Amino acid sequence: MSRLRRRVLGTASQLATADHALIGRSARLRPSPMDRTLLGLSRSANHSVLWCGLAAGMLVAGGRPRRGAVRGLLAVAGASAVANGMLKPVFPRRRPPAQTVPALRRLVHPPTSSSFPSGHSASAAAFVTAVALESPASGALLAPLAGAVAYSRVHVGVHWPSDVLVGAGVGAAVALATRRWWAVRPEEPAVLGARVQAPALADGEGLLVLTNPASGNGDDPATELVELLPRVRLLETDPDRDAGEQLQEAVDAGGVRALAVSGGDGTVQAVAGVAVANGLPMAVLPGGTLNHFARDVDAVDVAATASAIAAGRAERVDSAEVCVDAGPGRLFVNTASIGGYPDAVQLREQLEHRIGKWPAAAVAMVRVLQRAAPLEVELDGRRAALWMLFVGNGRYAPTDQVPMSRPTLSSATLDVRYLRADTYASRTRLLLAAATGTLAGSPTYVHSNVEQLRVQVLGPPTSLATDGEVAGHGRTFTFRSRPQSLVLYRA
Repeated sequence: MSRLRRRVLGTASQLATADHALIGRSARLRPSPMDRTLLGLSRSANHSVLWCGLAAGMLVAGGRPRRGAVRGLLAVAGASAVANGMLKPVFPRRRPPAQTVPALRRLVHPPTSSSFPSGHSASAAAFVTAVALESPASGALLAPLAGAVAYSRVHVGVHWPSDVLVGAGVGAAVALATRRWWAVRPEEPAVLGARVQAPALADGEGLLVLTNPASGNGDDPATELVELLPRVRLLETDPDRDAGEQLQEAVDAGGVRALAVSGGDGTVQAVAGVAVANGLPMAVLPGGTLNHFARDVDAVDVAATASAIAAGRAERVDSAEVCVDAGPGRLFVNTASIGGYPDAVQLREQLEHRIGKWPAAAVAMVRVLQRAAPLEVELDGRRAALWMLFVGNGRYAPTDQVPMSRPTLSSATLDVRYLRADTYASRTRLLLAAATGTLAGSPTYVHSNVEQLRVQVLGPPTSLATDGEVAGHGRTFTFRSRPQSLVLYRA
């Protein structure tokens, strides 16, 4: 017998001895109310029902817990596939004998599949690890529950301890692997530009706040701002009018020394356009659902923003603009895009009132990709066919995955990315690259940083989306960076 074989057999024997000793120790525990609790907990985790229920509550909560719930469910699906679909058939193992634990602890219908590894432990560890990546506080709260689920499988006598340990390791590894193709959004704000002195509005007089009651899903932060700066003036958006035009009329009426906005990224875009056009400083309140711009510039604390307004503390940040068919420039603060994404936005808006925003967005993207046709364009004179073009205000990270956030908003560049449709089997290769985290090396994906980009569509007019809103149609799009053009109150 070879030395390696003897070593493997010796290790296996030691593990078996440890398994029998540990499960015997668990079986000798005195009966207690915890027996019923652990039995119920073990059953509740069947088919990941427990984790799906917790995820539903976290989705409603929003914010970082919502992102954790989505990542958690994806990790559970992956861990279950690996543990139950791959490892159990390859490594068959008998479960502990029924008489190993007292009869009151046993499941009425014990599983008959391979004991190794524990699928329940894999799902528990996958969910909690994935949640912790997005929301460490939520992960810490759920960790004891995951540990209890994993131990319950030993307590009720359906798994050896080593099954549970390996299952938990598999789940944690799958959860950590999700970062390879879906980056964790950093919480650090972007680096802004030069510090400047803006009008110091100690009581808020001269500050006009545009609020969009249709944005967000909770209390309007403008209410808190009024309590801190009682002389601010509120202007509610009229759903039947363009927000920028409505705001410009109020500015033209006089008495406005600074602007603020409480709404989603589309409303922020409208106010930023008026602020830049009139040379006015601007403050941002987190009044939307996602608040991409507010998070990037660290404008999530209303009290801190009010303090900055009162003291006149501000910094300059980059903006960007796009001209459509030689028309006037349209300012955007986050992203602009043509191709499949604007169509997905339009379809999402039709569906979200019936099934909610996140499900509507998923359904819309799948439908658009199914029927998408390549878009023939010229990019600064170079002919190309693409599925989608993304233009970001500033450098976005990561560069090889879906863009999540900006390390800086003072780079004076546009982040340009597009998905090529003129390579062999481009859609299939694109999906494979995205799934395996190899997008940066795929010929279907192109990324660059430029100061200006001209796009000529070689066909019918196509839709343009800016900051998540469909902004019009055209055949010629000129994107350019506007460095340090926006003055932003910031603590």
